[in-house]
Amino acid sequence: MKSYVVIGLGRFGTEMALKLYDCGEDVLAIDTDENIIDKLSDRVTRAVAADARDLDVLKKLGVEDFDRAVVAVGSDLAASALITMNLKTLGVPYILCKAHDDTYREILEKLGADRVIIPEREIADRLAMGLTTSGVMEYIELSKEYGIVEMNPPAAWVGKTIRSLEVRTRYGANIIAVRSDEKLRIPPEIDTPLTADCVLVILGSYKAMEKLEKLENVEP
Repeated sequence: MKSYVVIGLGRFGTEMALKLYDCGEDVLAIDTDENIIDKLSDRVTRAVAADARDLDVLKKLGVEDFDRAVVAVGSDLAASALITMNLKTLGVPYILCKAHDDTYREILEKLGADRVIIPEREIADRLAMGLTTSGVMEYIELSKEYGIVEMNPPAAWVGKTIRSLEVRTRYGANIIAVRSDEKLRIPPEIDTPLTADCVLVILGSYKAMEKLEKLENVEP
């Protein structure tokens, strides 16, 4: 179990805090609005009405002992910046920040945030990937550069083996598993012909994912 401090309990911060707690993690939720804190008090490990811009307040709450921090004050750059600097001063190992736009993101990254996200854009990107990628059933983000997709093989791949397709060389992606007949094969059998109803689990960069979008019309 890891420990998380979530600062800023708007819609995004609240959802993060609740999801992390539901996953069995230790969650400290912080916001200046006491009404919000009252609503969350019995739904996370601990909820506190406090101003995270004050370094001494964070010290008193023992924030330096937490494994990860989520700064969800995305619409207030000054507050996000100060809170991020406080967390860095306290030595919190990993800091994720919500940003309003690319300018906010760049500033927060320079201040030491390990990852900065623009939730609306990431959701839109994920939905667009699912809607426009032919045959993609699931998309999982691993980092800012890499993700995993589950998809049926394009028609041109059916009857061919993973070895002959040379997916890594041609597309910069890796087939890490194949699900067929309700069995998941990890690693996949590279010399067994692919069937139309099997599911490929593919790991790759976003550039590779863009290539995967066009696979339906590309002859391997």
